[in-house]
Amino acid sequence: MPSDDALAIDGKTPADDTPDASPQTAPAPPPARLRRWRVAGWLLPVALLALIEGLVRAQVIPDHLLPAPTTIFETLAQMGLARLARHVGASTLRVFSGFVIGAALAFAIGAAMGLSRRIEALFEPSFQALRAIPSLAWVPVLLLWMGIDEAPKITLIAIGAFFPIHLAVVAGIRGVDRKLVELGGVYRLGPVALFRRILLPAALPQIFTGLRTGLSLAWMFMVAAELIAATRGLGYLLSDGRETGRPDIVFGAILLLALLGKLTDGAMRWLEHRLLGWRDAFDKTPGDRT
Repeated sequence: MPSDDALAIDGKTPADDTPDASPQTAPAPPPARLRRWRVAGWLLPVALLALIEGLVRAQVIPDHLLPAPTTIFETLAQMGLARLARHVGASTLRVFSGFVIGAALAFAIGAAMGLSRRIEALFEPSFQALRAIPSLAWVPVLLLWMGIDEAPKITLIAIGAFFPIHLAVVAGIRGVDRKLVELGGVYRLGPVALFRRILLPAALPQIFTGLRTGLSLAWMFMVAAELIAATRGLGYLLSDGRETGRPDIVFGAILLLALLGKLTDGAMRWLEHRLLGWRDAFDKTPGDRT
């Protein structure tokens, strides 16, 4: 059996951080009688759009402040599928590129900080300061450093995705039950095997929470990124609609952003369920499995 130092994370033995209480488990899935509320959750946005349509048509809400949903859809249809596809494609590609870069860096740095308290003590003050900088404050800096091409836009999106994923990785690794680490010692797992077979799978639920949060922030930072001399993208549509006094274009871009954000978050949730299906099966009560 290996010594305690072989199982320590940055020289810390498992017994040092053994929690007093048992780790909390995820809540059980909602009972079958509540599933209809999920259907209602999908119908709620439709009902809200119908309500806005009625209020605008009844002139309760001025159409120059909030256009009717049918007017917004007509504007999007008049723009044409090809033009919309160019804007949506440009924004999606930027979000995907920035998110992948930011997530990769966040995972690497977060894993190092989660495994080593020395590395965390070295970098945490700087990251706390950088995390507090607003997204628009980066725009002039990135313009000065990288020009007006795609590089500053993708970098800004990567910055937005980095911090929530980084925090989730650190917290996920630090939150692993030390009894699992001790179990790895019983099976004589080396550091790499211990991380791959115990620490990473146990931290994945929290990491996926960070990934979903980082993805949503990537879409938000994309709007700020496309203020950097962009000629295509949903952020450009927002700016163009504001400058030309077209609220229908502004709200059309907002609806497209909401739809794309929901679709990408749904894809991330699907991936989470695929990789963590064992957790869902474990969390079900005997009555749920029948």
